[in-house]
Amino acid sequence: MTDEIKLPVQIIEIEDDFIGQRIDNFLIARLRGVPKSVIYRVLRKGEVRVNKKRIKPEYKLEQGDVVRVPPLTVASEPDAVSVKLSLVKDLEQHILYEDKDLIVLNKPSGMAVHGGSGLQFGVIEALRALRPDAKHLELVHRLDRDTSGCLLIAKKRSVLTHLHEQLRNKTVEKKYWALVAGDWDNKVRKVTEPLRKNTLQSGERVVKVDAVEGKPSETRFRILQRYQEGTLVEAFPVTGRTHQIRVHTACKGHPIACDDKYGDNQFSQQMQQIGLNRLFLHAFSLSFIHPISETTMRFEAPLDPKLSQTLERLNRK
Repeated sequence: MTDEIKLPVQIIEIEDDFIGQRIDNFLIARLRGVPKSVIYRVLRKGEVRVNKKRIKPEYKLEQGDVVRVPPLTVASEPDAVSVKLSLVKDLEQHILYEDKDLIVLNKPSGMAVHGGSGLQFGVIEALRALRPDAKHLELVHRLDRDTSGCLLIAKKRSVLTHLHEQLRNKTVEKKYWALVAGDWDNKVRKVTEPLRKNTLQSGERVVKVDAVEGKPSETRFRILQRYQEGTLVEAFPVTGRTHQIRVHTACKGHPIACDDKYGDNQFSQQMQQIGLNRLFLHAFSLSFIHPISETTMRFEAPLDPKLSQTLERLNRK
């Protein structure tokens, strides 16, 4: 049986960083462990007050607002992530860049970006443990658990909002390296098959090409190196659909090495025989405009040893 904690009445004075945020999103982020259904119920019943008045879930916080949150019963959080865990300590060595506003991380393969689905913690929980003074750490975007490479984390909500706007306006540029089966056709420089996401009963997400119900999707490709065993390509996702690069390569007959969802077993086994035991998909570079300095920032994440050793063992054409 899950232990529960009774939270007392909370009176919160809104800091500048949260001006303009919807009250429902503010409470969801602040009241970790409280189900969304509970948050919306107390909002609907008028138990959450702003400046002693009832408000709707879409109310946007303003400067000087005082929020009253009623007493709530929540599930106790799991034990805090220990900074002594090797997986957490090692993450410090993966930071490519850090300032008072953001972090750029070379995320290791095999580590989820956040906890859940049986995982005690992911990248964001580990970083919060490593940076206890950074109270507002949030993921700007996500990477699949098995994908490595550049991951952007905001330290302030204003920075997060600015970077999300850049993502919508497509001024954030993410480029990936992928080792795919077969000889990639020079003429295939753009893949635009629409994609539809399905969630199975197990909770597993599977994405399929669907010309009728799929969402518009676009990935641009460039050949980096041809090998007798496959092709190393650079992928630039113009849209950001779930598993987009993995499905777009697979639908063209060139699945990514060691992809357990969309891959080719024979090709994956061939790569495993030369030492590859992870998905060969790596977010190699990331560029964006710094929200505060307004300068263009560009970062490259080096390949981990498993990926670089695999390329060394292939036969170039």
